[in-house]
Amino acid sequence: MDFYSQIGKVALGSRLRRLSDRFTEDAAKIYTLYNVALDPKWFPVFYVLSQKESAAVTEIAQSIGHSHASVSQIVREMSSRGLATTKKHHQDARVSVVKLSDAGRQLIPRLEQQCVDVNQAVEELLLESQYNLWNAIAEAEFLLANKSFFDRVQAVQKVREQKSIEIIDYLPEFHNDFKRLNYEWIEQYFQLEEADQQSLNHPDEKILKPGGHILMARYKGEIVGTCALIKMNDKTYELAKMAVTPKAKGKGIGWLLGQAAINKARELKAETLFLESNTILEPAINLYQKLGFRKVIGQPSSYQRCNIQMELKLV
Repeated sequence: MDFYSQIGKVALGSRLRRLSDRFTEDAAKIYTLYNVALDPKWFPVFYVLSQKESAAVTEIAQSIGHSHASVSQIVREMSSRGLATTKKHHQDARVSVVKLSDAGRQLIPRLEQQCVDVNQAVEELLLESQYNLWNAIAEAEFLLANKSFFDRVQAVQKVREQKSIEIIDYLPEFHNDFKRLNYEWIEQYFQLEEADQQSLNHPDEKILKPGGHILMARYKGEIVGTCALIKMNDKTYELAKMAVTPKAKGKGIGWLLGQAAINKARELKAETLFLESNTILEPAINLYQKLGFRKVIGQPSSYQRCNIQMELKLV
């Protein structure tokens, strides 16, 4: 059985490289057939230069979608074969300007005929195909430009891992985890304050008995995140004590905790959800905005670290 049939789409990149190698191998033979002394990988750079008097390396790189370093390397190789020349821009010595040499320009007529014939061969190949490879490549490039392959795999990983994440209610046995998770982030960025110690050491008295609620996030049997709803009045609750342990970040745990807290606040008949934070915690601020919170100016905070207040209207 063919390896790629066996392993499937996970080897897409490897299969595309195999196809590219097949074209590249034949391309070298085709250049010899037309007596065009070019390395196939030089073609994009050579073609751009054949269409104008000269061009800067940066301009060429932008035109063909290569890196500056890649184009510079190709230009050096072409220059060593006597097909291109390079000089500094007369107004900016940092800019390298490239042009084809006389020997390079002598190849243009033969290359043009080669391109006509190759284009016809490609058209015939596409007509024999059930799917238009050229259009499919263009579509794939467009889609990957909008969302990279890495981002797509990471998103799949996050969805899969989130299936192993449980959002559960606080129990007395989770007290040490509740403290640990909050101490972890507070001491990383700020100093522990008296108000922190009161709520973290006495969550029953300071959060639960007055009508609040605490949620915990469990991943593969380990408590990795938490947040609390602190009752401010019958209509308003504060989203507080949100923390996710560093080793579990990137799995969307904060998002799941935030959504669960919002749903719980609605169950508690809250009309407004309020929070305090600090703008140096950019990921947290971005999360709150994604959850729908907007910046407000409220009463002075009891926490020295607070420099932003946000709220979410639930009705």
